[in-house]
Amino acid sequence: MQNNNYIEYTFTVNPLQPATDILIAQLGEVGFESFVETEVGALAYIKKEDWSEDMLSSIQILSNPKFDIDYEVVEIEQENWNATWEQNFNPIQVGDACVVRAPFHEKPEVTYDIVIEPKMSFGTGHHETTYMMMQHILNHDFTGKSVLDMGSGTGVLAILAAMKGAAPVEAIDIDNWCYLNAMENVERNHHPEIKVYEGDATLLEGKKYDIIIANINRNILLDDIPTYAKCLNKNGVLFLSGFYTEDMSTISERCSRFNLEYESNIENNNWVAVKYRILP
Repeated sequence: MQNNNYIEYTFTVNPLQPATDILIAQLGEVGFESFVETEVGALAYIKKEDWSEDMLSSIQILSNPKFDIDYEVVEIEQENWNATWEQNFNPIQVGDACVVRAPFHEKPEVTYDIVIEPKMSFGTGHHETTYMMMQHILNHDFTGKSVLDMGSGTGVLAILAAMKGAAPVEAIDIDNWCYLNAMENVERNHHPEIKVYEGDATLLEGKKYDIIIANINRNILLDDIPTYAKCLNKNGVLFLSGFYTEDMSTISERCSRFNLEYESNIENNNWVAVKYRILP
């Protein structure tokens, strides 16, 4: 019988930044799939079946003398996730028009009220990359545009795009828990027209979109940029995030090789979210 339990790491980080962001990025590269930033550091989660006792040995920041990072490890049942995130999840306001909140939070007076239960999924708006991608969406015209949210996590970016008038909208994530959670959140926000799929870029064969949103780590983006370019309609737009400011030149060089031109970017705590457009 498959063990659906998770391993929870509680990290205490001093000083908090940029160490916490670097730690989360490095943990993500070795397989940790979900994070909750706290006042003293971060919580990190990985499925027990994917975990090994020595997997932190490659996390370089843990041996960096500039930072003091301690951690504790416990095993938790998947069903106990709600109690964990409920203690740490606060509403996120993006500009004047958008709030991301949990069902138990008071309903705000905003244009775009997004209600999610993130469970084990990434993408609550708390992390800089999700927040910046939401800023891009709020600043761009999505009316009548076909949209793909790649690496959709909770589905929050797909939901915001749909709220802004995008149609059709598709969301894809390789993780089964993210896939199930995104479907729940799509239903919770009354956007059943959003189609959610479990998988990776191989699902994109033969598909076309006006806008592609991809908030994934640097290496996956570098691999998948050719596919994104192929899937964009004429004058299509690609929003990318999940990497650091110093990686932007590498990402942009890769994009330019596939006819994608840089237009603009947003930066926050050394993270960056970039807008590209396919050339005619």
